[in-house]
Amino acid sequence: MVYPRVSLYALMLAAAGIPLYIHLPRFAVVNLGIGLGAIGTILLLIRLIDLVQDPLIGWAIDRWPKAQSLFAMLAAVGLAIGFPLLFTPRSGPNVVAEFVLILIFLFSAHSLGMILLYGRSATLAKRPEPTELMTLAAFREGGMLAGVVIAAIAPAVFVWFGAADEGYPAFGLFLGAIAILTAIVTRPIWRRPPSVGESFSFSELAGAGAIRLLILAIINSLPVAITSTLFLFFVEDRLQLSGKTGLLLILFFLCAGLSVPFWAKLSNRIGGKNTLLIAMPLAIAGFVGAGFLAEGNIIGFAAICIASGAALGADMVVLPVMFSVALTKAGLKASAAFGIWSFAGKLGLALAAFIVLPLLEKSGFTPGQTNTTEALATLNIAYAVIPCFLKLIALGYVLTLPTEERNL
Repeated sequence: MVYPRVSLYALMLAAAGIPLYIHLPRFAVVNLGIGLGAIGTILLLIRLIDLVQDPLIGWAIDRWPKAQSLFAMLAAVGLAIGFPLLFTPRSGPNVVAEFVLILIFLFSAHSLGMILLYGRSATLAKRPEPTELMTLAAFREGGMLAGVVIAAIAPAVFVWFGAADEGYPAFGLFLGAIAILTAIVTRPIWRRPPSVGESFSFSELAGAGAIRLLILAIINSLPVAITSTLFLFFVEDRLQLSGKTGLLLILFFLCAGLSVPFWAKLSNRIGGKNTLLIAMPLAIAGFVGAGFLAEGNIIGFAAICIASGAALGADMVVLPVMFSVALTKAGLKASAAFGIWSFAGKLGLALAAFIVLPLLEKSGFTPGQTNTTEALATLNIAYAVIPCFLKLIALGYVLTLPTEERNL
């Protein structure tokens, strides 16, 4: 029952991640009246906190390995408290300050859970071997998929049942309930004897090839970070597909999750680098296609969701396993390193929000309103063109990686 419980913990974290990274910008603008530029600045400032916090979380998990059960419960309880607070309607002069404090609390809990889950891969796997780590990754990312699907469709379901404020307050309570249930059901997996390696330095990370993978993680996170931040805006305002975002999100992440076993098997056969070289052009094709879609073209965007979702599946499973295998082979402690890995991914999200949201605001773009041709063109460039170029850079970087990980 270890792997199904791992899937459940991953489900909780993924369900928490969707509102933090996709619903949050639109919720803050429409429901709280916070400007796009302010949201971008807030998210970047929180990432600066993570610059210190995430490596410290990883260090603490490695420093007190017998406390992993406590860390797991703290993460779940933090999410259980934070989401009802986040989605509680509020107004007044302190709304931005309250919003920032709640976000710091939520992002901290989410970071703790993510770093623990990924950093303890060698502990949670039946054996700390590459093939078993890939099996664990498949279960973990399967749980992530389920969490994403649940979080994508939940607000629309609550609205259908008559929930107020676009379903967000009910959504917050729902996420809190998932976190409490997860904390209870998954407790046994955190009692497993921890696998503890040697402390690491950046020179040891570089020797294991992990620094190059960290750089790749940052570059590669930028395209999906931008599209995640702008997804609701692109669908609702650029394509004029109001009410279809939940279904399209489900399609996107469903294709990502269903592709995970394929990418895992392919990576075991041909290596992580060669697998990424197959998946990345698929993502680039999706970005190119999105830029040429006409308003109302739901079939075309659904096809793009299928292609780009499948490409994301490779990023979800291959890169973390490549990093984990590099650490395991070098005998290094994983949680502190995954604290840095976690920050690398979230830095991409922060940079995306900090760059594209003020750009949209400057162009005159306003979510949910009638926008000018210039504003929609800017949204189109931000969603499709910029990620395409960034993905090309990531693809070029993958070509420079050594091909010695064939045993994944």
